[in-house]
Amino acid sequence: MSARSAIRRAVALGVGSALPSRILTNEELAKTVDTTHDWIVERTGIHQRHIAAEGQMTSDLATDAARAALTMAGMDVGDIDLIVLATATPDQTFPATATRVQHNLGMSHGCAFDVQAVCSGFVYALTVAAQFIETGKARGALVIGAETFSRILDWSDRSTCVLFGDGAGAVVLRGEDGTGTTADRGVLSTELRSDGQHNASLYVDGGPSTTGVAGHLRMNGREVFKHAVRNLAEIGEAALAGAGLTADDVTWVIPHQANARIITSTAQKIGIPMEQVIVTVQDHANTSAASIPLAMDVAVRDGRIKPGDLLLLEAMGGGFTWGGATIRW
Repeated sequence: MSARSAIRRAVALGVGSALPSRILTNEELAKTVDTTHDWIVERTGIHQRHIAAEGQMTSDLATDAARAALTMAGMDVGDIDLIVLATATPDQTFPATATRVQHNLGMSHGCAFDVQAVCSGFVYALTVAAQFIETGKARGALVIGAETFSRILDWSDRSTCVLFGDGAGAVVLRGEDGTGTTADRGVLSTELRSDGQHNASLYVDGGPSTTGVAGHLRMNGREVFKHAVRNLAEIGEAALAGAGLTADDVTWVIPHQANARIITSTAQKIGIPMEQVIVTVQDHANTSAASIPLAMDVAVRDGRIKPGDLLLLEAMGGGFTWGGATIRW
């Protein structure tokens, strides 16, 4: 256990999630595109995904997840002075979707803003919020990942439309004094990376300053897979090293839920057995920035994640961006 000077920690006190009520199964998709349930499961591990209803926005899902997290934490908006929302599918080009969530919660103090790092967005947002708390700029924070990726999918492209779903997850952080050791509760380390040369491997073919419309998601799956396993393993090991920890200290890995094969390969590369990996991709598909907090919420509520557990988070998304974090629950 590495000793450090006393430090302000961003402690996770509650988690929540929200999923649209509509479930789209592989069998249903097979009626509209050239695919089968077995083909999708074999290559991705996905069985189903949730699809936002007409008029249901990213901010709606984010608000519901935030309320659930606040309830678990036993806190209200008066205890929160920062909202950081990770999303690649905002309600509007501007203002930030986080401000809509702020308004929905009845909160008019503090600040709220979005972070855009696609599937790595939640780790990026967590990093930002933790630093606000650690430096004393915020007392309590809501960190949210929320997406309605169904709005930017090309539903005729079987290579992409089968992979994604909609949803939101949120975590409540509060500042608490720690001892400066790895036994402290809260965020112990974060690591972020990006490399813009890989834009063409995973991107949306539109935007306000290019086409004037939102566009559709495009992906080179083979390139993404190749970089994902390497980058996720690297960032996981870097996050552990940054806290003075090793793979043997990890209780649970909560990876970005993109593809079961990527999750398995990354765990093997880091040296963590699959029995210690939280996997929800089969139920949610890839929900981008929402996937890690969604998986965390499932595992907290079903009792797998317990107080004192050491969590390793890791994600990679378009850009490429990637990031990792360690949290003592």
